[in-house]
Amino acid sequence: MANIILGLMGGLGLFLFGMKQMSDGLEKAAGAKMRSVLEFFTRTPLRGILVGTLFTAIIQSSSATTVMVVSFVNSGLMNLYQAAGVIMGANIGTTVTSQLISFNLSALAPAIIMIGVIMLMFCKNVKIQRIGEVFLGFGILFMGLTTMSSSMSVLRESPRVVEIMSSLTSHILAVLVGFVVTAVLQSSSATVGIVLLLATQGLLDIRICFFIIMGCNIGSCVSALLASISGKPVAKRAALIHLIFNIIGTAVIYVILSFALNPITDFIRYISGNNPAREVANAHTLIKITEVLMLAPFNKQLVKLTGLFVHTDEKKEETNGQFDLQYIGVKSVYSPTTAVFDATREMERMGQMAITNLERAMNALVTLDENEIEEVYKVEKQIDFLNHAITAYLVKINGTTLPADDARSIGGLFHVVNDIERIGDHAENVADDARSRIRNGIVFSDSAQKELSQMLDMVIKITTYALDMFSHNNQEHMQEILDLEDQIDQAERDLQESHIQRLTRNECTASAGMMFSDLLSGLERVADHATNIAFSLLDDDPIEQQKEQRAQAAH
Repeated sequence: MANIILGLMGGLGLFLFGMKQMSDGLEKAAGAKMRSVLEFFTRTPLRGILVGTLFTAIIQSSSATTVMVVSFVNSGLMNLYQAAGVIMGANIGTTVTSQLISFNLSALAPAIIMIGVIMLMFCKNVKIQRIGEVFLGFGILFMGLTTMSSSMSVLRESPRVVEIMSSLTSHILAVLVGFVVTAVLQSSSATVGIVLLLATQGLLDIRICFFIIMGCNIGSCVSALLASISGKPVAKRAALIHLIFNIIGTAVIYVILSFALNPITDFIRYISGNNPAREVANAHTLIKITEVLMLAPFNKQLVKLTGLFVHTDEKKEETNGQFDLQYIGVKSVYSPTTAVFDATREMERMGQMAITNLERAMNALVTLDENEIEEVYKVEKQIDFLNHAITAYLVKINGTTLPADDARSIGGLFHVVNDIERIGDHAENVADDARSRIRNGIVFSDSAQKELSQMLDMVIKITTYALDMFSHNNQEHMQEILDLEDQIDQAERDLQESHIQRLTRNECTASAGMMFSDLLSGLERVADHATNIAFSLLDDDPIEQQKEQRAQAAH
């Protein structure tokens, strides 16, 4: 008996590990691209259902999909109505795993594992290695199934075990068993896989399998609920959509089965060719599709229902002064597929602060408003806080399993957060100059103020374009950024020259002249940082290409 138990435990371990390996590999290989698909194609509930189905079918994990959706909602990328559609689709997509298991590809498992090992060990291309992880996980999954199946075939010979399994006739108890096992294993596919094996060995009747599967549906909500605990109220509502959908769907299906169990069982057996494995897989798929068809028209009501349990209009919680994080940190929902996206959103916020603070500082330089100067210093402390917090977050996620494209971008993100912090420092330097003007009575001429204003307009424009290009991969203004960079460099040289001429004509003091020169240099460096931000994540540097083209033209 001990050998049987060890065989079952080992087989289950291999099954769970294989499923996680396969899911992680698929997520890392396609996560960034699939994230873009989720973002773009979820404008309507129907599209959300279709995309959620496709996405979950590809990454083989409804838990991963729902956690990702909760993270998207937490970040503000997706609203609750869009999330509801994707979550419904994820419930259908997750049945693909049980369909694959039901075809029993165990005989091919060793070959699949070997293919995965070769791709992992001998291929240098990262994407091929990720695909190798998928093959390896897929093969290990079926090796685990084979091990469990062998142990269960022995159990079938035990009258005591057959008696115990036959005694499971209570429908409510079956639902509870499915819920508990799935909540512990954190995978409805794993529970359905076990049920499928038990049915194949003749240890479970298909009728009771229906109710265990319904319990699995509710148990699969645990992952998203746990992920949402630290999130914003809207993220908690997204997780509740998943839970309420499955509870209502399970209740309705339970009632239907209670009145029409035998006809439905006969139908499932007919379409499955009296194959127990196919019967379980088809039952799983049909239950999910039926739930979605019943509840999809009530998408809006489902979202509103979550508002009864979690209120999103509550007052904003007090933070440590203004030192807060919106997309990462305490109120974030971590998902490897959205980790870099969340960091990018936080950096975009930090960049907007830096741009606004530079404008505020330059305005204070002219108005000499003490309150504005103090505000510049106050915001600069927030920018410094964000710099340290985002950098620490990037270090943390760099050690996790990220999608291949996201993993490659980490290095560029470190540079971007540093460039944004340097822009913030320049704003602080301008505030220092404003204080110095007040303290020492330094006066700028009207022409000097006008020139600084013109220079600032170009710098703010290039910085805004650069932040948009970095944050949203919007390359619409790429050429304008390159042109503005040249114009700002030329303007800095021209204005420095005109400034020297003013000095020689005694139209400004030496102290004002030095400050003016430093301000021009500082604004030009801000433009350099902006250009770095714009092209930080591009494989080819257009600036270097432009320099090479100019050099060739000169020859």
